[in-house]
Amino acid sequence: MKKAILIIQCPDQKGIVAEVSRFLYSYEGNILEVDQHVDEEMGMFFMRAAWELDSFSLQKDEIASRFKEEVGERFKMDFKLHFNFPKPRMAIFVSKLSHCLFDILGRHHAGQLEVDIPVVVSNHQSLKEIVEAFGIPFHYIPITSETKAAAEANQLELMKTNTIDFVVLGRYMQILSADFIKHFPNRIINIHHSFLPAFVGARPYHAAYERGVKIIGATAHYVTEELDAGPIIEQEVARVRHHNSVTELVQIGQDVEKVVLSKAIKYHVDRKVMPIKNKTVIFY
Repeated sequence: MKKAILIIQCPDQKGIVAEVSRFLYSYEGNILEVDQHVDEEMGMFFMRAAWELDSFSLQKDEIASRFKEEVGERFKMDFKLHFNFPKPRMAIFVSKLSHCLFDILGRHHAGQLEVDIPVVVSNHQSLKEIVEAFGIPFHYIPITSETKAAAEANQLELMKTNTIDFVVLGRYMQILSADFIKHFPNRIINIHHSFLPAFVGARPYHAAYERGVKIIGATAHYVTEELDAGPIIEQEVARVRHHNSVTELVQIGQDVEKVVLSKAIKYHVDRKVMPIKNKTVIFY
């Protein structure tokens, strides 16, 4: 089904939901989903509305200007109009860990993620066979401190050539530069364990094991220049106990990471994430 999705933010005031609904009804729009939120501290109203496009009497390229004229200007709305077609094009960046990559490719193959995946990029070759088994081009771009700038230039050219809409870091163990991030504002999704900032470094599960943690979690967020501090999209936790070994902690953590990352991707693709400064409104 072809549908349009309207994402709105504006100062909170009376009549917004009624007027948006009236606009859609007046052009024979069949509303499929509506969700709204009021941030009382900010005095701001947020809304997501999705409707069936086939029966809508306005042409696709008429909708935004007509909505602005009839509703948006009156309520001082900042709005974005999206469509669920064509499918967004997603690039996956990976290193050596395979659990997130396997999960994404499996869900995509099963039709659970409405995206196209034109390319997978890695700074190692160990996951090449996995990617190519799914019929997706694999690009090996090694990175050292001396070659980082040139490598990122190659990556960006690859993103441009493949018309990539957003990037997913499926346990990509490299820090992206500010220049790379600026090309994809709020369009790079990262996943990591939620031990941060308590247990940093290369062996967080070992440190957590030694500390006797009782909860393991994962966080998916948009990437910003401040490392691991971008707007959070999704989080989840799993309980662990004293008899779990380090190996079991890693496995539990990776299971949580897979689920959290897949949810974050789906929210992003479905236009259910609205970044507000360094927070997000999620329209579940």
